Amino acid sequence: MHNFKNKKIIITGNTGFKGSWLTCWLLELGADLYGISKDIPTEPSMFKSLDLENKINHFYEDINNFESIKTIINNIKPDFIFHMAAQAIVTKSYINPLETINTNVLGTANILEVLRTLNLDCVAVIITSDKCYENIEWEWGYKETDRLGGKDIYSASKGAAEVIFHSYYHSYFKNRDIYKTKLVSVRAGNVIGGGDWAQKRIVPDCIKAWVNKSNVEIRSPDATRPWQHVLEPLSGYLAIADKLYNDISLNGDSYNFGPTSEYNKSVVDLIDDLSKYWNLNRSPYKISKEKVIFHEAGLLKLNCDKALFHIKWLPTLDYEELIKYTSTWYNNFYNNKNIDMLEFTRDQIKDYIKLASKKNIKWAMKN
Repeated sequence: MHNFKNKKIIITGNTGFKGSWLTCWLLELGADLYGISKDIPTEPSMFKSLDLENKINHFYEDINNFESIKTIINNIKPDFIFHMAAQAIVTKSYINPLETINTNVLGTANILEVLRTLNLDCVAVIITSDKCYENIEWEWGYKETDRLGGKDIYSASKGAAEVIFHSYYHSYFKNRDIYKTKLVSVRAGNVIGGGDWAQKRIVPDCIKAWVNKSNVEIRSPDATRPWQHVLEPLSGYLAIADKLYNDISLNGDSYNFGPTSEYNKSVVDLIDDLSKYWNLNRSPYKISKEKVIFHEAGLLKLNCDKALFHIKWLPTLDYEELIKYTSTWYNNFYNNKNIDMLEFTRDQIKDYIKLASKKNIKWAMKN
């Protein structure tokens, strides 16, 4: 992570869960940070709780407002852009499909078009999702060359964003004689960690229920997911951007970031393990009788061999550390008012980097 200090960096969607964690990490790396988001998406909010708005240069703007976004980016002339702004909730995509399509597909196209028209000398990381793949629920992880698509609007929007990214690269940014921007797309999913309060996500639903002394309702107790802490994919995003800054060979490529197969745990296993940090004198969950009216994947995991080969990326935390990082963050937020949560978040990032360094993971090494 050698290329971020004193660099001008834009994060779109910086007020969200992953955006807030990325903001904290880049502040630790000494970046000159700028955020673009249309609003603060949750209450509570990690962005608000850590007072991040007063630690960066923030713009409240919708990425679908092309001219406004173009003006902001042109005035900043960033060295890096991390495009995270998205409608990220699957259930919401069923309720308002056009909003999801406009934000995830056209919003991504707007960012790419701004980069094309301004022709900035910068690195752009376009963040989509593991749900961009057409999921046939096989037991092998999806590779970057596998078919894109989806049975639901959210998955389709992420697949479409990847197609738009691919077409912009081959139509424009591949021509290095004209275009100076370098870009990659990155895919990850099933991300958990402290500071997420989004609706219809299993960990925030658990925390909200337990804080209110009730049991969380779950729809699909036996569904399995390859859970990973938010810092895992962020380390991949930063590592790929860091390398792309000096290495044109990665330009236009796509990369998966996910845990190894032993991280596959059922929803019930995850809830039981998280609840051990909450001293509950009751069952932590109950099975919802609400009929599921939309498609839910039973299994989805990624093959990350490409990231291992090109940037020597590997996940850092084991499953027990993942659970500890997540539960202790929320426990301190709700139950320990003497703790500065920004400092606690910084400490988790520093501890994560130390663990990666001890495991000789390349991005964490000083030389």
